[in-house]
Amino acid sequence: MLDDDHDDIHPLFHGAPATTEFRKLRKRIVREVREAIETYGMIERGARWLVCLSGGKDSYTLLAVLHELQWRGLLPVDLLACNLDQGQPGFPATVLPEFLQRMGVPHRIDYRDTYSIVTDKVPAGRTYCALCSRLRRGNLYRIAREEGCSAVVLGHHRDDILETFFMNLFHGGRLATMPPKLLNEEGDLFVYRPLAFVAEADCEKFARAMAYPIIPCDLCGSQDGLQRQQVKQILDGWEARSPGRRQVMFRALMNTRPSHLLDPSIFDFVGLSRDLASQKADSGEKPPQLPRRD
Repeated sequence: MLDDDHDDIHPLFHGAPATTEFRKLRKRIVREVREAIETYGMIERGARWLVCLSGGKDSYTLLAVLHELQWRGLLPVDLLACNLDQGQPGFPATVLPEFLQRMGVPHRIDYRDTYSIVTDKVPAGRTYCALCSRLRRGNLYRIAREEGCSAVVLGHHRDDILETFFMNLFHGGRLATMPPKLLNEEGDLFVYRPLAFVAEADCEKFARAMAYPIIPCDLCGSQDGLQRQQVKQILDGWEARSPGRRQVMFRALMNTRPSHLLDPSIFDFVGLSRDLASQKADSGEKPPQLPRRD
């Protein structure tokens, strides 16, 4: 549909480059988003999603692709774009409202001065990200409830997920990352990450090609030595030396083998017996198929 010269395209795609390279990029991102949505069961027919828009390349890509899927009839949910203005000095407050109005995208702009709270509570020299994120998430949950939404939809991509995994590995002492689908602690809202399979580089190419009005996060960007920046540099180095390494590592997150890890809460090492296979055979049960060693 969007490859034709018809007028029946969503305004978010007006002015899209007519090059073969861009069409392939757009189709790849749309395919990967649709795959993530289907793989993790994100669709509840008739639901309403709060699509969080920060003004960065990732959230613009998310907004455009979700609207394309909705436009095609492949995403039977209602979409409400939302920007939380956190009172950051110099934040261009008119950019997103004007953009969303011009694009004909239903939206809500909510102002909450969390910036002052973060800068007051976080000691000098410490990073703002953790507290800033918690305050932002709490406000987004509030807005979702007020708007009758069943899900808060975030623009975290494949590289964000991989970086978070290594941050937890290096600094948190646990194997964990951002899941594509999460139920909040209260149990009333889902958190979705439909860009889970999309590379950051593709988001950057897409947003740049569409000339979306990018708003940088100067709050986090002003602090050097963040753990995420350090992890990103490590991954960049690995990727440079071995192209495709990021994707291989990401796929590993989808291919876990509990029996080959060390967590007794997810695999019964104590109950593992040499006689288990013969006992199963005598009872007529199929013995468990343990993963083969690589």
